[in-house]
Amino acid sequence: MKQRIITALILAPAVILGIFKLPLALFMLAVAMVTCLGYWEWTQFVESKTRLIALIPSIAISAITLAMIPFDARSLSSLTDAHFIMLAIGSIWWIISSCLVLSFPRSSKLWQDSNWLRHLFGVLTLLPFFWSILLLRAQGIYADSYHGAKLVLFVCFIVWAADSGAYFCGKNFGKRKMAPQVSPNKTIEGLIGGIITAILVGWGTAVWFNIEFSNSFAMVIITLITVVISVLGDLVESMFKRVSGIKDSGKILPGHGGVLDRVDSLTAAFPVFTLLYFLF
Repeated sequence: MKQRIITALILAPAVILGIFKLPLALFMLAVAMVTCLGYWEWTQFVESKTRLIALIPSIAISAITLAMIPFDARSLSSLTDAHFIMLAIGSIWWIISSCLVLSFPRSSKLWQDSNWLRHLFGVLTLLPFFWSILLLRAQGIYADSYHGAKLVLFVCFIVWAADSGAYFCGKNFGKRKMAPQVSPNKTIEGLIGGIITAILVGWGTAVWFNIEFSNSFAMVIITLITVVISVLGDLVESMFKRVSGIKDSGKILPGHGGVLDRVDSLTAAFPVFTLLYFLF
């Protein structure tokens, strides 16, 4: 626990500083590096002669999207049709993967013996995450260089708040399991506590950062959906690790495991929040 707290105290300020202070080009590079590390850890979930060979399909598909979808500041800040399609694909994936989690282990029969599906699931998990963060960070960049950074941090705050609220409420009041076959510690009571905490933190952050939603109801609904999906996103990675017989996705973060172990909730939250934010 001590090591976990020390890592968090170092990592959180570094992430916040990077979100606000890195120029957009360097921010893109940083997010790309996190995504590539996520792809590397995902190679443990697929069967291949070597992990380097297993990495090739994900990197190739990602490179193709960079060649086909504009990622300059002006294009990212205006949301083209290609960007919208990427967000829609990511959001649909998280609805599908949530169904896979809630019906596990029966659902595993549909994909556990298919290597190409495991590759595809990795791309669907990390690629929309990459694009959605870029799209949020670039919003309003010409009018206010920090506006997009505030949106990115808003999503981080509500996910972190949901994780903390779910942990404390689940530990003290949790009785009914959400998905006992995937993660026995996740409870309905914890989820409710996480949702309430996230909405309160989201409300305060929106006021503090002066983030505008169409109305207060829209803010609550968007936060609610994002948080539920983020919790299920955590369970999705747990499902893949369980089927692959892996405890942690990596050891790069002392006390926390791998990159996927830290961003699993965020990979789900960002595409869903970004799509809903732009729609409503």
